[in-house]
Amino acid sequence: MTYDLIIIGGGPAGSAAGVYAARKRLKSAIIAEEFGGQSSVSVDVQNFIGIPHVKGAELGRMFKDHLKEYADDVLEIVEGDRVTELKDIKDGGFEVKTKRGKTYEARAVLVASGSRRRKLPVKGADEFEGKGVVYCASCDAPLFSGMKTVVVGGGNAGFESAQQLLEYSPQVTLLEVSDSFKADPVTVENVSKSDKFTALKEVQITEIKGDKFVEGVVYKDKDGKEHELEVKGVFVEIGAIPNNDFIEKGLVDMNKIGEIIIDHKYGRSSKEGIWAAGDISDVPYKQNNISMGDGVKALEDIYIWLQKNK
Repeated sequence: MTYDLIIIGGGPAGSAAGVYAARKRLKSAIIAEEFGGQSSVSVDVQNFIGIPHVKGAELGRMFKDHLKEYADDVLEIVEGDRVTELKDIKDGGFEVKTKRGKTYEARAVLVASGSRRRKLPVKGADEFEGKGVVYCASCDAPLFSGMKTVVVGGGNAGFESAQQLLEYSPQVTLLEVSDSFKADPVTVENVSKSDKFTALKEVQITEIKGDKFVEGVVYKDKDGKEHELEVKGVFVEIGAIPNNDFIEKGLVDMNKIGEIIIDHKYGRSSKEGIWAAGDISDVPYKQNNISMGDGVKALEDIYIWLQKNK
């Protein structure tokens, strides 16, 4: 069977597109290892519009339940499987293969596979993830009200996270391993105006300490001298890795960090019949609410395209 559409990913972009695809009666399949995206690990998501507080795992369950509500006989929900290959077919359309050995064909594809945070490779980082080690300031900054925090990473994302934390934290220290900040100078200047903010260059974080939760970080300066900061939160902003390894080489245009380049008006990629939405795309702001809107926007365009190309 050839589907009208295959949606790759169960985060906010893919889930939103899946709901709309089902309501428009497109014969579709949505393939996801799990639902919820990166927010699945957040203990309290506070910026999902219309829901002031929700656990990340619960948000993922809500995505899946919403899909089931409209799935009927038009939307196949494939959970617990991962796409391992996406390529085009000579006669038109696309082929998707999964880890479980399944093969799907479709006239159109929406890639909403998201990205994964680049993890901090130091002692204690994995142990305290979700217990003080955080990879999303927009999600979890309010949880650290009145607590001292550290931001790891001196790019725009790091300084923007620090700016958000300054609304809650009495002291924010930013640690950057290189001898210069990669963030825009105006961003660095604006954040640095706060007397609650300290930024250190040429320092290497070596360990995260704690008992049940984070209690401090250890770092070395450029001379190799070790220092320890008492903090309750460590916000990691050292980049993200787009989940693009399953896409056939050259199938779609990507930027230098591996995000799919899209037409931001419609979400179209460089390949006719393939759209992208959410963190896998080169959209500048990576947020649940934005990803959902972009998923819906792409689906609306996909629907029109499918009607024109019957």
